[in-house]
Amino acid sequence: MSAPSFTVHHVGREAQPVVVIDGFAPDPDALRAAALEAPFGPALQHYPGVRAALPDSYIPAQRTVLAQVLGPMLGRSGAVELVDASFSIVTTPPEALDIRQRIPHCDAFGAERIALVHYLAPDGGDGTAFFRHRSTGFETIDAERAPIFFGQLDAEFRYGGLPPARYVTGDTNLFEQTLAVEARYNRALVYPSYLLHSGAIAPDAVLSSDPALGRLTVTAFLSVG
Repeated sequence: MSAPSFTVHHVGREAQPVVVIDGFAPDPDALRAAALEAPFGPALQHYPGVRAALPDSYIPAQRTVLAQVLGPMLGRSGAVELVDASFSIVTTPPEALDIRQRIPHCDAFGAERIALVHYLAPDGGDGTAFFRHRSTGFETIDAERAPIFFGQLDAEFRYGGLPPARYVTGDTNLFEQTLAVEARYNRALVYPSYLLHSGAIAPDAVLSSDPALGRLTVTAFLSVG
């Protein structure tokens, strides 16, 4: 198998790094086979779908690749700790999305937290997009910005109404898309968790919970000290 290839995007006005890694895992077919046998259940933490446990070997098998990303490309040089990782499939129909799932979000407020999304659907499917909040100009949400951001959102919802019940695709009244990365088999994205982002789920997306049919990914969160 060929070596992974890397593309670094510096996103928006804040120029935060998003690293695209093609050929991420040495054996993506084995990962997909494991997902086909795994028991999936409802996800926690507002993820709009289902999740299942990963093989224990997943993160150790990717450490060499991640070492090429975290320091040289993301500027994080401390010890790496796994916070959470799982197989994930988006399954929630648009009409059932709650308000937190209809807008871009961040996964954590700390600069030490790093997110990873690894696409394992052979046909590619839906990718991931990154956003700027128009009224504040924020593209990242840290602990200092969070009260401002959520207070502004609350005012926008009260005076302008709630966003429609659909996944975020492209620009909206409240958010401007700064980058969209398409999904490809065995492609991974690695980026700071406090970047505003969303799965770029198309209106006609297949929202099956069957890992053979749905948007199968690995989602992982790391803390880099």
